[in-house]
Amino acid sequence: MNLKELSKIKTKSAKRIGRGPGSGKGKTSGRGQKGQNARGKLPITHSHFEGGQRPLIKRLPYRKGKGNRKVSKKPAVVNLKAINVLPKGEIVTVESLIKFKIVEKNDAKIYGVKILGEGTLSGPYKFNIKTSKRAAEKIKKTGGEIITPKSK
Repeated sequence: MNLKELSKIKTKSAKRIGRGPGSGKGKTSGRGQKGQNARGKLPITHSHFEGGQRPLIKRLPYRKGKGNRKVSKKPAVVNLKAINVLPKGEIVTVESLIKFKIVEKNDAKIYGVKILGEGTLSGPYKFNIKTSKRAAEKIKKTGGEIITPKSK
């Protein structure tokens, strides 16, 4: 049996600070001399300390309630003049707008799509999508129809 083969009995104990000059961590206890770090209850040890500038949490406005209100997601807007790209008599749906690259797929799926009344239609179309009141009037004037009236 060799010395290195013996089982370990004792682990090294933690260094005791502030126990006299012979301990190696006496007098200032490893904090150096003077300064902010030498004082008690170090106020800069918390994770959100920003070096003395006004903290982010205090710079932001206070909002009432449990958590802040979520920003309402408004639908993607398509004007009537953009619908003229579609073939005549086409049923206007979210899928057809994505197919003819009028609206991006991700935006349409997340936010939805709404038809607004700017511009004119060149022919009759059937709409299976949300429309504004003004757009609904223009659609009916051109001979088109709204299959599921979800006007707002």
